[in-house]
Amino acid sequence: MFETLTQIGLPIALILIMAGVGLSLTPADFQRVFRQPRGFLLGAFAQVLLLPLAAVAIIALFKLEGELAIGLFILALCPGGTTSNLYSYLCKADVGLSVSLTAVIGFITPITIPLLGAWAIGYYSDAESMLSLPVLSTWFKLMIITVFPVLLGMALRAKWPAFARRAEPLISKFSVVVLALLIVSIALDLGDALWVYLAKAGPAALTLNLLTMLLGYLLGNYLLHSEAQARTVCLEVGLQNGTLALLVTTGILQNQPMSVAPSVYSLLMFVSATLFTLLVLRKDQRIAPAIKNR
Repeated sequence: MFETLTQIGLPIALILIMAGVGLSLTPADFQRVFRQPRGFLLGAFAQVLLLPLAAVAIIALFKLEGELAIGLFILALCPGGTTSNLYSYLCKADVGLSVSLTAVIGFITPITIPLLGAWAIGYYSDAESMLSLPVLSTWFKLMIITVFPVLLGMALRAKWPAFARRAEPLISKFSVVVLALLIVSIALDLGDALWVYLAKAGPAALTLNLLTMLLGYLLGNYLLHSEAQARTVCLEVGLQNGTLALLVTTGILQNQPMSVAPSVYSLLMFVSATLFTLLVLRKDQRIAPAIKNR
């Protein structure tokens, strides 16, 4: 079951999920990058550079080695997906900026994941390890599974906008179900070894989630002077595409221990994002009366 799910089910599911991302995009989302360059550049910098650096620091801090270190690093290379867009809407962030970052960074990561992922395998693997990540074939697979479906989804939205509006929420729910099934499958396949890996990788995954959310929020407030955009950067940096990370670790590299950190992260990020949303909405409720009384 595990092999069928990771080799056939997961790629098909991710194609549908990325098509769902495309259904939410329009050409205006790309044009917005030029109208709001500061917010986009900060978000892109945080995702492409800050996240991998944070992962390297956390790996060193928790003394992760081998597959666990590689899995956490690959997770940090995967961009935010529809989850970050949803939470940006819920917490009254800049949804346009969130969608723009999802759209543009999604076209960059098929290049960065194979290159930096190959570096991580070479750097964190033991000398006797047979692990390798073929750069060109990985790039080709990621283009087919992530980029082309997004373009198809955009084309469908342009042609049939009513269908796109109906299909988008259904695909979002489908992505959560697929992720849950995959995590359960990984847990069953690892058996008793799961608890050993969880004890090692769980705290590191939680730290990556919370630290990057905090850094994104602080940088957004300090450099952009916009609460809404700070919330967006926080969520885009702090909510990684765990399904894409699992595609690389289980579908391409076929390594279950490497999938532990992305699996734990994928569960925890919903909790942290929900708590963050509740906190900022409560903050808005406190501020609103003060503004009215001025």
